Amino acid sequence: MSVNPMAYEAQFFGFTPQTCMLRVYIAFQDYLFEMMLVVERVILKKLEGFPDSKISPFQIRKSTEKFLLFMKERFDHLFSKMEQMLLQLVLNIPKNVLLPEDKVHEQYPYSKEQFQTLQGEIDQLQKQYKVEVSAGQALLAELEEQKMVQAELEKTLQWFDGLETICREHGTSNLKESFAFLTQTSKKLQDILKEVEKKNKRLQKSK
Repeated sequence: MSVNPMAYEAQFFGFTPQTCMLRVYIAFQDYLFEMMLVVERVILKKLEGFPDSKISPFQIRKSTEKFLLFMKERFDHLFSKMEQMLLQLVLNIPKNVLLPEDKVHEQYPYSKEQFQTLQGEIDQLQKQYKVEVSAGQALLAELEEQKMVQAELEKTLQWFDGLETICREHGTSNLKESFAFLTQTSKKLQDILKEVEKKNKRLQKSK
């Protein structure tokens, strides 16, 4: 079998020419083996008509194997020539032929050094892209955090607006006075809550 990788032919056919020839070889070989078994069975059946024959089935098998070996040697020799012819004349792409998908290389030829330079530029662009993507993700996270902070600030401002409204309703406009008023109101509420709890305990005991 040929040792030439024939990669360009594999690109065109979708399989390596050597693989094709190997499958053809195996198919012919299997057919040869099957034919020899058929011939052997025919000979054995013919011998049944000669009961006085001194030829045994074992001798038939030995003769069949010997003939098969001879046929296989001849077959391998002929197949080798056929394979060489097919690989050179049928399954081979001439050196001056360019596949359609490779036409771009003919239009825009470049050297090995140019390819390496281009590959380096591509790698650099990929790194820059990854950095920009990471920076964009960090920026989005920061914007989301700013939105949360802004929402909390708006809640705080609304609370102060409500506090200012309450203070105005009670005649206090100064912020210090407003906090003092809230503190007094809170203390009164706590005292009322304690008084309610005491009364509740007394009622439970009287029951």
